[in-house]
Amino acid sequence: MSFTTDSLLAAIRPWVEHETPTDAPEAVSALMATVAAEAAAAGAKAETIAGRDGMGDHLLLRSPWGGEAPGILVLSHLDTVHPMGMLARMPFRVQDGIAYGPGIYDMKGGARLAFEAFLSFLRAGTPTPLPITYLFNADEEVGSPTSRALIRSLGAKAKFVLVTEPAREGGKIVTARKGAARFDLHVKGRAAHSGSRHQDGRSAIGELARQIVALHGMTDYARGITVNVGTIRGGTRPNVVAEEAHAAIDMRLPTPAIAEEMLARIAALRPHDPDVELTLTGGLNRPPYEKTPGIAALFDHARGLAAEIGFELQDLKTGGGSDGNFCADLAPVLDGLGADGKGGHTDFEQIYLESLVPRARLLRRLMETLV
Repeated sequence: MSFTTDSLLAAIRPWVEHETPTDAPEAVSALMATVAAEAAAAGAKAETIAGRDGMGDHLLLRSPWGGEAPGILVLSHLDTVHPMGMLARMPFRVQDGIAYGPGIYDMKGGARLAFEAFLSFLRAGTPTPLPITYLFNADEEVGSPTSRALIRSLGAKAKFVLVTEPAREGGKIVTARKGAARFDLHVKGRAAHSGSRHQDGRSAIGELARQIVALHGMTDYARGITVNVGTIRGGTRPNVVAEEAHAAIDMRLPTPAIAEEMLARIAALRPHDPDVELTLTGGLNRPPYEKTPGIAALFDHARGLAAEIGFELQDLKTGGGSDGNFCADLAPVLDGLGADGKGGHTDFEQIYLESLVPRARLLRRLMETLV
């Protein structure tokens, strides 16, 4: 099978030009239907899993060979963080060996490369040694709330998991990821007139400010722990002691043991003012995973394939989460197998054209050689 840059880019472009913000479920589902039709025409078994809770449909593809035997699970998402209309602001374009467009790096480029590799076997009628299950989900960018259980179920039946998140830092793939926890902190104080009865009030904003200092103080770069209060809101007017305040918290955790420790620390938060109430909701969104012996062996295999193709494959651990986090305790995972580029979640999102053919070939060789 011979991939070309032009053919791969031509396949990626319509996916990029079909905008799919997570919060536009009809748009996401429409692209899923297009992919399902293409896969079915090539001979795959296609199952649409109806969206729920405001999310789009998920798409589950299976190879017509291999039956129910443990095989290769490929994970991609077709939702993006970019709002509808972003395409007008950053249209698909190619310049100086780089292709630009919303979601092209995270992760429509990589998703299409893996899909092309899968299609190549289907169209040739050539089975791979292991059956292939391919899940496109619709809600990864918001934590995979409606696909997480499905991902876990599929991962438990898989022998290997390949994730088409974008490559990092010059084409490195991901063999370990931090876990992510999300929390909402609600502070309930007591309102009062800030001029005549200030002493009667209990400021929720004042309490939240002290909690934010404590939360940010939990960041420990040496141990790989970061805690970030990303949004805050509270109060009603300048002359009213704030009765309520809220904060959204993101925590990144490098190992399961540290995750357990830090989750206990945040659960132990208590108000500085005994007349103020704290309510904390949320928890671990994606568990951390480390480079296990199984992942190391899978990476060594991929590195050998890359050398045959003609490039050096390196790996890294990243702070960002993916659907691979849900499977690493179930089967060896290789992540970051998508296109190389930069600018994920920005208005300059881009992929490097020189990475397309090598990455497509690597994905195909993994499907072809894993046993």
